[in-house]
Amino acid sequence: MRSEELGETLLPKRLALPIFASDPLSSVAYATQEILLVLTVGGTAFLYLTPWVAAGVVALMAVVVMSYRQVVHAYPSGGGSYEVVSRNLGANSGLVVAASLLVDYVMTVAVSVASGVDNIISALPSLADHRVELALGFVVLLAAMNLRGVRESGKAFAAPTYLFIGGILLMVVTGLIKAVFGETPVAASAAYGVLPVDGKDTLAGLGLLMLGLRAFASGCTALTGVEAISNGVPAFRAPKSKNAAATMAVMGTTAVVMFVGITALALMAKVHITDDACQLTGFAGDCHTAPQQTVIAQLAAAIFGGDQSVLFYFIQAVTALVLILAANTAFNGFPLLASILAEHRYLPRQMHTRGDRLAFSNGIIALAVVAGGLLWLYDADVTSLIHLYILGVFTSFTLSQIGMVKHWNRVLTTETDPAVRGSAQRSRVINAFGAVTTALVLVIVLLTKFTQGAWLAVVAAAVLWVMMRGIRRHYDGVAAELAVDDPDAESVRPSRVHGIVLVSKLHKPTLRALGYAEAFRPDSLEALTVAVEKDATAELERQWEELDVQVPLRVLESPYREITKPVLQYVREYRRSSPREAVAVFIPEYVVGHWWEHLLHNQSALWLKSRLLFTAGVMVISVPWQLTSSGRAHRPSGRAPGAVRRGEPKARSEYEKLPAPENA
Repeated sequence: MRSEELGETLLPKRLALPIFASDPLSSVAYATQEILLVLTVGGTAFLYLTPWVAAGVVALMAVVVMSYRQVVHAYPSGGGSYEVVSRNLGANSGLVVAASLLVDYVMTVAVSVASGVDNIISALPSLADHRVELALGFVVLLAAMNLRGVRESGKAFAAPTYLFIGGILLMVVTGLIKAVFGETPVAASAAYGVLPVDGKDTLAGLGLLMLGLRAFASGCTALTGVEAISNGVPAFRAPKSKNAAATMAVMGTTAVVMFVGITALALMAKVHITDDACQLTGFAGDCHTAPQQTVIAQLAAAIFGGDQSVLFYFIQAVTALVLILAANTAFNGFPLLASILAEHRYLPRQMHTRGDRLAFSNGIIALAVVAGGLLWLYDADVTSLIHLYILGVFTSFTLSQIGMVKHWNRVLTTETDPAVRGSAQRSRVINAFGAVTTALVLVIVLLTKFTQGAWLAVVAAAVLWVMMRGIRRHYDGVAAELAVDDPDAESVRPSRVHGIVLVSKLHKPTLRALGYAEAFRPDSLEALTVAVEKDATAELERQWEELDVQVPLRVLESPYREITKPVLQYVREYRRSSPREAVAVFIPEYVVGHWWEHLLHNQSALWLKSRLLFTAGVMVISVPWQLTSSGRAHRPSGRAPGAVRRGEPKARSEYEKLPAPENA
């Protein structure tokens, strides 16, 4: 797609919802499960805390959604938390948010894909041994779909997301109706007893409080990805802020309804699920190897009649699909944030470049590689990966809300319109409450998850922060070094140009290099060879005289058979003796058509070139000689990138009109 076609990729709300909100919508599939996994360490004694923990998660979701609606209206340019914090709290705080979000986007892909694979295995246990391969395959598929462009990936992801929402709501409504009419669904795991972990069944006081807080921290995974809409405002159709805020409201309401419904059904159906299946008494199969069914799978089986029901497989299919596609939130958020950071010179400039489908291709590929590495390292195990999760989210939540409070304070110091001041004061209250709430959750997450693996996420974010500051220092240093202070002084021409043609033997490439060097009209010109073998050097001198080459040939002695060192010494000595002169070194090179031919040619030339480039006042000029094999690799395209996909007919290439090389 051409650059000017960027406007055609803008999204209506119906596509923006599955693209930017699939992560928080899909996380309800495992948020309830994470709460139960924590509370069952004490057997069934502490499951009564589940409704209270779930209520805390719902309240937090409402606060965060309302807070980010203020961000969308105040900062519609798409920087989200990073832009808010950078503008209001400074560049270093902004980098803390950016590093946290980049880490969390990676974890979103890893956890979502691993959880999706878990649901597939719940329906098809025979695939348990291929968990990692399935997860990596899905990451590759997601990356490929996103490389096609935002709008195309949105169309592909819209149907599964809406089917998931419909399926979960159908399951919740059916289960509640059955309960009202006295047919409360009962999960198969309700018959299992739950053995408490040693010493955990008698928790009281501070120990019980810490258990509840740990369950709450795990349940907060339902909030991951909420900020993605604020990062993606530029992708919405106009009016951008209004449409983004509306989409966020729909996302928050839908996620809360599904989360509450699943949690209520799990308690009614007496779902029992633990970190270690050996805690379950009466568990069918080997507790060390047999997988437990997910909460969603147990509820679907209880409500729709077991694994013989079509609706059971439908729920499992759409849940697995939407969990895998939920990683798409990160595939949109990570490249966009990386592009903004690259524009601000905190990441390599390549991250700012759009591909031929107007997607940030380099960011998409980088995310896929890192997330795939994590899945491979942790065997695509959700329980292991989940501890690295959500820390970055609440870091960005907290700093963003503090930044928004400062933003509204600044607005109130200059605004005189009573209506605008009233709106700003209300927004400030919302953001201040959000800052306090998310800061408390951040402390809880740190206390309960740090030693279980969250420290790795902290270390990764810290390394990213240091790296981004280093990249910015490098770019700033290069810019300062290259800045033009005095055009007259810095554009002074050298007094003379001395040309040197490197010669190994007298053949057609050498003669071409000599001809090109003469065409450049240097003030002086000489050929230079290194006497590695006396016989070969003597033969070269004889041919030189016989063909009456007018350019003088200088022979450098090399008693230790080196080539690079004598040439470098000669060039540098010439520069020291004539510092106002420039030296132009012409190097003949073969152009070949096969990869293996590169191993047989040009090695000395490449090494010489790489060393000469470090010498001030020296220009290195390659003079190519196309061998016959190069014609096989010379296939210039007469079409723009993507022409094959668009089905455009092949146009005659301008290259085909050029005369063939004289040695072809």
